[in-house]
Order: sequence, then structure tokens, then C-alpha cells
Amino acid sequence: MSDDEQTYIQALALRLDPTWRRRSDEERREEGRQFAEATAAAQADGVRSISYSSIGLEPGVDILFWQMAPTMDALEAVAARLLRTGLGRWLTVEQSLIGRIGPSQYVRKPTEQEQSLFGGERSRYLVVYPFTKSTDWYLLAREARQKIMNEHMHVGHEYPMIRQALAYSFGLDSQDFVVAYETDDLVAFGGLVRALRGTESRRSTVSDTPILLGIHRPIEEILGLLGGGAG
Repeated sequence: MSDDEQTYIQALALRLDPTWRRRSDEERREEGRQFAEATAAAQADGVRSISYSSIGLEPGVDILFWQMAPTMDALEAVAARLLRTGLGRWLTVEQSLIGRIGPSQYVRKPTEQEQSLFGGERSRYLVVYPFTKSTDWYLLAREARQKIMNEHMHVGHEYPMIRQALAYSFGLDSQDFVVAYETDDLVAFGGLVRALRGTESRRSTVSDTPILLGIHRPIEEILGLLGGGAG
């Protein structure tokens, strides 16, 4: 990515009003169809949007969109279209994590594992959360921070089956970063998280919640689980 290019990401977590499930089958199917069409139209705004189901997995979250766009305006346009169309009128934004992709201070040449965004095949699970470091961390000398991050990255490289993405949220959102992981192996992911808890970098962590977990599914499949599919 060149210096003049901008790439924004958003984890958009939506909660469905439970009373929607008591609408007629015909109403749910039609409203689901409208919502699916609005989701597909995201590409017209230059937004890459990938859908995940969090039904019964996260309190207050049913649909999770992991999105990439060239502008913040494009993310706004897509969200507005989704929320005014069909099923969208029954949805509430439960969480929205926003960040900007930029070069890392600590990695000279990111590997595919360290910059998993939207290329290649999707893994089964997405885990995304906000992350904030302490003031003391930013006051450390660059050499000291690099040494700590080298240990952190070494641990991550021991789990090549887990891909990650890091976005900067400074000035855009409440957290410092948005961190996302893709994996087919939740047991391995649990091992990675536990191993990272034992590194020096953990001392500088102020907050890293809420953690959002989603299962990758096409939007039509999610609508079917919610009761608004075509079948």
C-alpha cells in the first residue's frame, strides 16, 4: 500500500430485535431478501464486507460484519443502507470498532500471517477486539519497545495457522488498535492467547475487551438461521 492510499476497517456488530422472529414467514423472507440485496450492494461503494454469525455466541450480537473501505464515508453509506432496508430496520448497532491500516513500527516486512485482511480464503472463525496500551508503554524508548515486541511476534509465529490484522484507531475511536484473528482452530487460538499472556508486552495492556467471535457464513445462510431465509 502506497503512502497516499488509505484503508479503513470496521467490525460492525448488529443486534436483532427478538420480536422480529414473531413476524410472519412471508414478512421475514421479504425483509431478509431486502437486507441481503443491501449487503451485496456494499461493493458499489468500494467496501469489501464479509459476514459472520454470532447468534447465541455473543450477548446482544447476531450479525458481525468485517469490512474494509477506502474512506470513512463509504463505511457510513453502507451502514445507512443496511439499517434502513428490510431486516435492517430491526437491527441495532451493538459494537462498532474502527481503525486504519498502516505500516507497523515494529515489522519491516509483514508476512501474510501478520497482515491478514481480505485476501485468500476465509478461515472459519473471526475473533476481533479493541486494544489499548498504557501511557508508560508510549514513554518507553523505541529500542525497549522493539525488544518487547520481538518477543510478542516470536510467540505469534509459533502459531502459523492463525492469521492476524492490526489497525490503528488513534483519533478515530476509543481504543488504540483494532486486533483481528482468523483461524480454523479455536484450540490453537486459545493456546496463542495464553502464551501471549506470559510475555512482557502484557504488562502494558490497559484493555482488550470486548472480544467478539463470529463464524464465517454467507449472509443468506445467516438469514436462514435467523428465520428470514428463502427456504
